Amino acid sequence: MSEKKCNYIECPITRTADVIGGKWTLPIIFALIYETKRFKELERSIEGINTRMLVKELKQLEDNGLVIRKVYAEVPPRVEYSLTEKGKALRKVLIEMREWGNEYLLSPRL
Repeated sequence: MSEKKCNYIECPITRTADVIGGKWTLPIIFALIYETKRFKELERSIEGINTRMLVKELKQLEDNGLVIRKVYAEVPPRVEYSLTEKGKALRKVLIEMREWGNEYLLSPRL
């Protein structure tokens, strides 16, 4: 079977990696995969991320159509984050990545 060269701009694998390949992108998506979370809940659920980086990554995920930011007109203001259908579609990808990692990265080496 011959493989064609993948044009960077048209390659779906490369484009997907551009969208979900950031250090914090997948942990954020995974944290939102089952439930909507407020900012501080999300921040506490991702070990090692700082506030500035979480704000930046959430904005990028929102711009890419993976996350919805819902602001409630309350005092104090309440903001919740959840995945869009596009973001939820990554669930299978995350599960496959977890299984691959468990099999090939966490198993003892022979």
